[in-house]
Amino acid sequence: MDYLPIFLNIRGTPCLIVGGGEVAARKLGLLLAAGAQVTVVAPEAAAAIVGQAEAGRLRLQQKTFEEEDTEGFRLVVAATGIRKLNERIAAAARRRAIPVNVVDCPELCSFIFPSVVDRSPVVIAVSTGGASPVLARLLRTRIEGWIPAGLGTLARLAARMRAQAKQAIPEPRARRHFWERTLEGPVSDLALNGRAEEAESLLQSEIEAAAREAGQRRGSVSLVGAGPGDPDLLTLRALRLIQEADVVVYDRLVSPEILGLIRRDARRIYAGKERSHHAIPQPGINALLAQLASEGDRVVRLKGGDPFIFGRGGEEIETLMAHAIPFQVVPGITAASGCAAYSGIPLTHRDYAHACLFVAGHLQDGSLKDLDWDQLARPNQTVVVYMGLQGLPHICAELIRHGAPPSRPAALIQQGTTPEQRVLSATLETLPGRLEGARIKAPTLIIIGEVVKLREQLSWYRSRAERDEASESC
Repeated sequence: MDYLPIFLNIRGTPCLIVGGGEVAARKLGLLLAAGAQVTVVAPEAAAAIVGQAEAGRLRLQQKTFEEEDTEGFRLVVAATGIRKLNERIAAAARRRAIPVNVVDCPELCSFIFPSVVDRSPVVIAVSTGGASPVLARLLRTRIEGWIPAGLGTLARLAARMRAQAKQAIPEPRARRHFWERTLEGPVSDLALNGRAEEAESLLQSEIEAAAREAGQRRGSVSLVGAGPGDPDLLTLRALRLIQEADVVVYDRLVSPEILGLIRRDARRIYAGKERSHHAIPQPGINALLAQLASEGDRVVRLKGGDPFIFGRGGEEIETLMAHAIPFQVVPGITAASGCAAYSGIPLTHRDYAHACLFVAGHLQDGSLKDLDWDQLARPNQTVVVYMGLQGLPHICAELIRHGAPPSRPAALIQQGTTPEQRVLSATLETLPGRLEGARIKAPTLIIIGEVVKLREQLSWYRSRAERDEASESC
């Protein structure tokens, strides 16, 4: 993050603009709208600036800039369009520890002006850190179309009723839940449609009802599939629940980008499982979810992939049902589907595979138990092995031993759908050897079947890791 996003109260604050052209006039409009006391220094000024000065809204000094002109100001904007002069202005401001913005010169700025969506008191700022002001404006335009014009009415209503809600619902967590429900419900609909009095009356009723129910509300658990890693593959419901959660219990397969979507004040509990090491044993996770919900928390159990595909979600909801804890399950894109798609390997294809089998490849006591090798070795199907990195040599050997041809295509996918994705394509006979020196990092997925041959033709996604690897080989 190159700049700290911050909103300043500059009402009544002396601010200086050096420059008198159209760009200076645009910056002037922003400062005046925020209530600043503005002085403009410029030998010549545009008619709009002169008009504001004549109306008494600013002080205009028609003169050339001198370093002493920055004395006494709390914020400076350089908008002369002359590089050397702007450098002098910026240097003078820095010597006096005054924040300075130099228009179209981000390297000289200590602060920048964002693109603004104004639904006062709701204000949304969009910035690219000076990299592309046009892109910032395009983003602002999209946000403008999404943000209702009446949002300010809703915000003012919430401000008027905030103290009353705080008194009626003293517990902070319950009060936050109340506002989240209210600001997405009928009160919001009425306010956004200009029916402010009806909205206020309904909000009053809901505050009174919430006060009567204080202390009675139980928590809940949402088993949420985080998908294979790319945050863009989250469902809309998953995203909403993650951002509303009081507590998130997550596993090691959830990507850092998705963890970054969690509210900053939400509690995070790591419950990941790695080979030979579990942060919290599964029975402990089951009990933890029930305990947190019984204390009134809205809990998200965040799992990589899908909760019901090798995610032990069924075991967790059995415990919740036994304790009468409300719960819901939000499916996620399972690793097989996401990794195969990003690798250009269709799981089924009418010419190569009429079925697809998902199996877990955990080694137990040095071997894979309870797998029907005869079934897995059959032709005209795709076999996807989860968690099979350590057992890969054993898997390939057993399939060959049970009748699969050594030449059957196979691929190993590292951290599919993420910037670290790598794909090793080979055969049952040669894939174990490809791992030697390849520095493969878990999580991985193995796809076995004739469909792997289509990767060369259908591959469309090239990760950062794959690009770096290709450049190193050149």
